[in-house]
Amino acid sequence: MSAVSVVAQNTRGDKRAKRPTALVYRGPVSCQGCSEATARLLRTSRDRFVVHYVGPREARKLTTASLAGVTLYAQPGGDSSVKKADQLFGKAAKRVIKTFVKGGGKYLGICEGAYLAGSGPGMGLLSPGNTGQYIATKGATTHSPADTVVQVTWLGKRRTVFFQDGPYILASHTRGERVLARYTNGKIAALVKNYGAGRVGVVGPHPEAPASWFREAGISGKAQGRNTADLGHQLINATMAS
Repeated sequence: MSAVSVVAQNTRGDKRAKRPTALVYRGPVSCQGCSEATARLLRTSRDRFVVHYVGPREARKLTTASLAGVTLYAQPGGDSSVKKADQLFGKAAKRVIKTFVKGGGKYLGICEGAYLAGSGPGMGLLSPGNTGQYIATKGATTHSPADTVVQVTWLGKRRTVFFQDGPYILASHTRGERVLARYTNGKIAALVKNYGAGRVGVVGPHPEAPASWFREAGISGKAQGRNTADLGHQLINATMAS
């Protein structure tokens, strides 16, 4: 190998070494395609995360050791009730994540992952804030758990986002908290806040949704295939902010 080739290879290695690492949960608490879509969102974000999957059936298990050197932990959407997801997740895993975030780690929660950041059930990462079921709120644009799209105002702009019975977020009104998006009835759709020395970013809808999710749900028209990854990237950036 020539000296030039060695330098080029070392340069690529240095760039990769500088990229932060994220762990994305994949397992019984996530839904089909949700973990992969979340991983893609992180890889294409400003920080170009190096992403690894973690879960009971993955090579990496959710332990304190597996989170060593990790910058961000992501909990994607799921297809079970929040109570069941909380039970499947287990007390030990919740303790590991809370300790990680409290010590300075970042948490990204999408849909079910946002619910799990709440309390009763959940990890309490939003405390004294919490989450609630958007479709049960007054003025919600959908009252069905079926896959659909919802309108949100994201940083002042109206956007259409894929939705799977996601939560709204109750603000904690603590220092460092920032609301990024609201549903049309005023309920919070995306928010970032501090937790201990770490930071939490949660969103009710699915900004990471690929075009295939719209097609499979039978959503047609202008909403079909609409790319909202930029919203997900904005949430990640706000979560990474100190």
